[in-house]
Amino acid sequence: MSFPFVVSIHDVAPSTATAVQTWSEHLDARGVPATLLVIPGPWEGPPLRRDGELLAWLRDRAAIRDEIAQHGWTHRAVPGGPRWRRAVGAVAARGCGEFAALDQREATRRLSWGRRVLTEFGLEPAGFTPPGWLASPATTQALQTLGFRYTTTHAAVIDLQQGRRIRSLAWSHRPGAATETLGAAVLAAGVRRVARAGQPLRLALHPADLASSALVTASLRAIDAALDCGALPCTYLDLVAASAADVAA
Repeated sequence: MSFPFVVSIHDVAPSTATAVQTWSEHLDARGVPATLLVIPGPWEGPPLRRDGELLAWLRDRAAIRDEIAQHGWTHRAVPGGPRWRRAVGAVAARGCGEFAALDQREATRRLSWGRRVLTEFGLEPAGFTPPGWLASPATTQALQTLGFRYTTTHAAVIDLQQGRRIRSLAWSHRPGAATETLGAAVLAAGVRRVARAGQPLRLALHPADLASSALVTASLRAIDAALDCGALPCTYLDLVAASAADVAA
């Protein structure tokens, strides 16, 4: 039984370039393309536009098989918006819920800034994953207005053109948390369960995961288990396009 399998590498920025490339090498060894979630603005160091080597590497990856997707602007929470949304973002996204409570005007500004940087350097993002998978309804409206093809939540991939949700939980680690070891075991078991059921599968890798050999091992074993179960590795854009084609057929 075959099923789509998306592996995303989050938090791609100059400060994480070495870690991102390490994850990419692990995926290349398994024939798995990556959806690279790029932070285009300033975050933990210089902004993307100042790192010519990383920009060239991203263009090379896009020319092969990987997908470049937009991942916020600064990847940091923004003041304002409903208090309850900011509270959820602080807990669930640990301070990175940049788009969790934005109104449409501010979401449009930040989305446009990020896309402008990426397109300026030959990268064309069709999709957007908000930091922490948290986005206000106004952000989704802004994405549609700006013509993005898809966005993602923790539980689904949303085709913005078709107005359809592809249900699939994104499995990821939470490095540094008190429950890190338990979480790694849950991830491994969850990925195996979804793979054996032949359902769409998503695995999110973060640069910080590489600080723990246990998390790296758990992630690579999960990928291998999914492939053994018949997973068809693809990018987010591949998944959305294939789903739309199935509906049309």
